[in-house]
Amino acid sequence: MPIRTTTRRRAGRSVVATALAATAVLSLPAVAEAKVTRYRQGSAGDVARSAWSGPAYTMNGSGAVVPDTMTKAVNAIRGGSGSIDVTVLAASAASGSPTPECDVIIGLPGVNSCTTDVLTSTQDASNSQVNTDVRNAEFVYFAGGNQCNYVHWKGTPLQASVQSVVAKGGGVGGGSAGHHVNSSVVYDACTSSTDSATALADPYDRSVTFTTGLFSWPNYADTVNDSHFVTRDRMGRTMAFVARAVKDGLTGSGKAWGVGVEEGGSLFLDRNGLATLSGQDAYVVLGDHQPEQAVSGRPLTYSNFKIWHLTTGQTFDFKNRPTCGYYTRSVVNGVPDPGLYAGTPVC
Repeated sequence: MPIRTTTRRRAGRSVVATALAATAVLSLPAVAEAKVTRYRQGSAGDVARSAWSGPAYTMNGSGAVVPDTMTKAVNAIRGGSGSIDVTVLAASAASGSPTPECDVIIGLPGVNSCTTDVLTSTQDASNSQVNTDVRNAEFVYFAGGNQCNYVHWKGTPLQASVQSVVAKGGGVGGGSAGHHVNSSVVYDACTSSTDSATALADPYDRSVTFTTGLFSWPNYADTVNDSHFVTRDRMGRTMAFVARAVKDGLTGSGKAWGVGVEEGGSLFLDRNGLATLSGQDAYVVLGDHQPEQAVSGRPLTYSNFKIWHLTTGQTFDFKNRPTCGYYTRSVVNGVPDPGLYAGTPVC
């Protein structure tokens, strides 16, 4: 069998990936000098079926697929019978194996095929084969990397193709950057990545930028996702994101819900909006009033963020959002209350 070797990059690191062309690797023709790379695992043919039982979603705190929530999504979409096709979208290459997400997904029950498409430019979002892969899939997984690459797909055929998967009863998900882009307000990191200290000191710092209108999934409106949550101490910046979303009218309700998931954690959302956590902790941070101070060049002041702390096995209903079970924390002149990651519920 012929061997095809490709060099791929993510986060400034180079990896040489070798695969068997006859079984797992197919190359796509260039489109407007774009360099799409396609890897397919499993069956060469797509599943044919008239109806699916989703939508279903996975929201992961780090880039890796979490088998528990991915299995739940697969089973929810196929309704207990048959199998589904999965497409992984990546805007940069992975370290090690060129297909880390599909390497896990293809081994799960109920998966017919898993295709990884690596897109290296915005023009690739118009690539006919990529759009065919997505529209023929029942689940689309956004890989980790840089979410700014993904928000550039807004207004392209690929955005509509991903939306079509959910519309037919399939699902979407992602980890790290792929988690960010599945909220209705996306922290896009298109100028630079921010941290809690910077965002709290000035919620209008150049590093705090957003994209809206990319995706708005049923039962998941008015959300802004964050990842690597506890490990990278991102509660403060999520508070700033929520305050900005409320102040700038980025949501439709006058409220904003930050959804922060820790590394190794994953939320599975079913078709009714019920999220169940697997693995490490997750937090939902509600801002339900205007900030006392959120202006350019000045530190954030915001009283009484409502915070729900989820541990593995616990649920959060995004369709009928709870009014109890939270603790509160405030930020005054950019300084947050202590104990951001744990508290006693007020009701």
